Amino acid sequence: MRVCLQRVSRASVTVNGEVTGAIGGGYMLLVGITQTDTAAEIDLLANKIVNLRILEDEHGVMNVSALDSGAVSMLVVSQFTLYGDVRKGRRPSWAHAAPPEMAAPMVDAFCDALRAQGFTVETGVFGAEMAVELVNDGPVTIWLDTEDLRAPRRG
Repeated sequence: MRVCLQRVSRASVTVNGEVTGAIGGGYMLLVGITQTDTAAEIDLLANKIVNLRILEDEHGVMNVSALDSGAVSMLVVSQFTLYGDVRKGRRPSWAHAAPPEMAAPMVDAFCDALRAQGFTVETGVFGAEMAVELVNDGPVTIWLDTEDLRAPRRG
């Protein structure tokens, strides 16, 4: 499972001219599911995201987590292209992305895991052509991959 997290001052997603999800300050989360993902990956990433200290404290230092703040909203957008493999040729392969019938319920479960921790979670529409707008705050953009999180740290 992969998530591209962007700290935003605002973000929204529009489908067919209608806003389906919008937040003020918080996190924009582009979420990709691969074929081997399970509930364990959902829990791992949800807990990592809400505990990351990437919000600024009173001294302007990134030292506050979403859980500490209590005032963070999240916009989750399914993004199978996070699993695009561009190592060969010029056209990405999507072979590692989970099929829609597997990915859709997992993205829903990820949203539920964030909501269970008290967060307001807005979403796009799974499988739809979406227009995503955001204002990156900082800018702060963080790449999270469960494969990376499980690997031992070097050094």
